Amino acid sequence: MSIRVAVLDDYQDVALKMTDWSMLPSDVQVQVFRDHLADPQEVAQRLRGFEIVMAMRERTPFPRRLLEELPQLKLLITTGMRNASIDIDAARDLGITVCGTRGQGFPTAELTWALILALVRHVPQEDRATRAGQWQVSVGEGLNGKVLGVIGLGNLGSQVANIGKAFGMSLMAWSQNLTAERAAQYGTTLVSKDELLSQSDIVTIHLVLSARTRGLIGARELGLMQRTAYLINTSRGPIIEEQALIQALQQGTIAGAGLDVFDEEPLPLDHPFRRLENTVITPHLGYVTLETYRIFFGDAVEDIRAFLSGTPTRVINAPRG
Repeated sequence: MSIRVAVLDDYQDVALKMTDWSMLPSDVQVQVFRDHLADPQEVAQRLRGFEIVMAMRERTPFPRRLLEELPQLKLLITTGMRNASIDIDAARDLGITVCGTRGQGFPTAELTWALILALVRHVPQEDRATRAGQWQVSVGEGLNGKVLGVIGLGNLGSQVANIGKAFGMSLMAWSQNLTAERAAQYGTTLVSKDELLSQSDIVTIHLVLSARTRGLIGARELGLMQRTAYLINTSRGPIIEEQALIQALQQGTIAGAGLDVFDEEPLPLDHPFRRLENTVITPHLGYVTLETYRIFFGDAVEDIRAFLSGTPTRVINAPRG
């Protein structure tokens, strides 16, 4: 009997190219799925019969109800060491080991700046116009001397702040637990959330999605921002109230938004963000680099080998014995 491994949501068809899967025992059969299934029943139907599943970030959720429909599942691998879309307690109760992988923080910080520069210098519009035979159709803005407001000064936020200093920007920061001492470490000034929103030319979010950060930026907060200000989100979509942001962008309450994350992913074809000219949108690319994928898939192969040998590694939960 072969051991069946499912690799989910391989959008770019690269999973088998990123590491040497032949390192797995000969009785392991790997099947890669490129398409994304949103219906939990369809996911359950697809994954029945698989003992091992590799999930890419939070693309496919694994709530208790789905896990209960996968009686043969013994090992669930997530890329990274944290995945809010997996019910870790349910997996433990059901005897499913959940393991993670290492990752890298800098790609998301780099993409944050790609979005900022694309917005303020109108790169997408100028690219389209130049290809269409036009020349210089907009006037962009510089960053030097502008105010960068960083919401969340952890690993990613601090990297973004350091790059902001290199551009000659003034820096302010806020989060629920941020201290003045930590803010000063990165050349930023600790301010209130309202002060940051009202005084920043660019607001960038670097928080983990949780009960206290869900809906953190709503209509009131967007109303505090300057009409010339830009909002960047490379963290998680639900941190911003989506309908409030759509309305602010449509009405010109803020100048624009750079978004890599959304409430629903992949983004629906009829979503307003696809039509708004004052947005730059990317399909959750923050972590998507060759370097990161090689770590993700290489560690996944290590996780499978370790689990099959009886010594699981990078365990996020420990099933009840």
